[in-house]
Amino acid sequence: MKTEVAIVGGGLAGLALADRLHNAGVEFQLFEARSRLGGRISALNTPTGKVDLGPSWFWPGQPRIAGLIEDLGLRAFPQYSAGDQCFEDESGTVHRAKGFASMEGSFRLEGGMIGLIERLAARLPRDRLNLLSHVNKITQNGMVLLNERMQCQAEHIILALPPRVAAKLQFEPMLAPDVMQALSAIPTWMAGHAKFVAVYDNPFWRAAGYSGDAMSRRGPLAEIHDASGVNGTPAALFGFLGVPAAQRFGRAEEIKAAALQQLARIFGSDAMRPVTTALMDWAFEAETATDRDHNPPGGHPSYGLPPALEKIWDARLQFASTEIASDMGGLMEGALYSAERVSAQILGARTQDYGAS
Repeated sequence: MKTEVAIVGGGLAGLALADRLHNAGVEFQLFEARSRLGGRISALNTPTGKVDLGPSWFWPGQPRIAGLIEDLGLRAFPQYSAGDQCFEDESGTVHRAKGFASMEGSFRLEGGMIGLIERLAARLPRDRLNLLSHVNKITQNGMVLLNERMQCQAEHIILALPPRVAAKLQFEPMLAPDVMQALSAIPTWMAGHAKFVAVYDNPFWRAAGYSGDAMSRRGPLAEIHDASGVNGTPAALFGFLGVPAAQRFGRAEEIKAAALQQLARIFGSDAMRPVTTALMDWAFEAETATDRDHNPPGGHPSYGLPPALEKIWDARLQFASTEIASDMGGLMEGALYSAERVSAQILGARTQDYGAS
C-alpha cells in the first residue's frame, strides 16, 4: 500500500486532518487501532439517543469547532443550568443552592459529540479508513508497519495520537533521547479520568428544582452534571470520579453501585432506578492513556509543540494531537487547530515540490 500521507489515529484530530487533505485532493490512509473512530469522543447508545462518554462541551470563542458544527449540518444547544446546584460535604449532607461547578454558558451537541466523528467519517472514502489497524513500527524511509502482512509507504507520517501513546511506538532508527523525553513529558488531557453516566426515563431532578450540577467531598463522584440531550431526551446525569485510577482498577460494579447511591443522596430516590448506566474509565484505555497518565495534572497544562518535536526526519514525521496545540490545547478546539496546522504544512510542502518540478 502506498499513499501520500499516513495518519495514525482516528480521533477528532486525525479525522479533521483527513477531511482537509481529502478536500485538497491529497491521497491519505488513516490507521486506527480501535474498532471504532473517535478516540476520546465516544457515546453510550440508549433507546432515546446517545450520551457522551468523553468530552461534552464547547464554549463561545472557539471558532474552529463552531465552524465545523455548521459545516457538518449539526446543531448545538446550551448546557442545562436552571435550578439549584448542590454541594455534598464529607458526611454526605447535601446543601442546596450552592454556587458550585455550574457549566452555564457552555454548549452541547444534539445527538452528542459523536456526531462530529460520524459526519466527518461519512464524507471520507471508506477504503482509506482502516480500523483495528494497530501500528507497530514507523521507519525513517516512510514505512508504516502494522504486521507482517500489512504495511504502508508514505511521503508524510502524521501521529494523531496523545504524545505519550506515540512514544510507545517503535521507530527505526530510534528517535533522539530529547524527542522521546519531550513526548513522554506531555500529559494526556483527561486520560486519567473516569466518567460515570446514569440514564433515566425522564429528567426527574429538573422537576424537583435541581440543575443537575453538584460537587462532592464524599464521592465516589467529585463533580456531577446534567448530561441530558436537547429538551431532556435522553435524560441523563454524569459525574467525574474523584477516586484515583489505581483504586478504581477492577472495581467497576462496586463504583457504579456507590455512584447511584450518591446520586440518590443528592437528587432523590428516583436516581436509584436508571434505565442503564455506564462507567468509562479512560485511564485503562491503552490507545488513550499510559501509566504516567494515571495521576492527572492538578490544572490545565500549558500545551504546545516542543522544539524537539519539530522537523523530525526532515519533517516527514509530524504530530497532530490536541496536546501539541498552542491554541486551546487539550480541548476539541485544540485538536482542530493541530489538524489545521499540519494540513497547512503538508499542502505548503506539496506546493513547493510542484513548483520545483
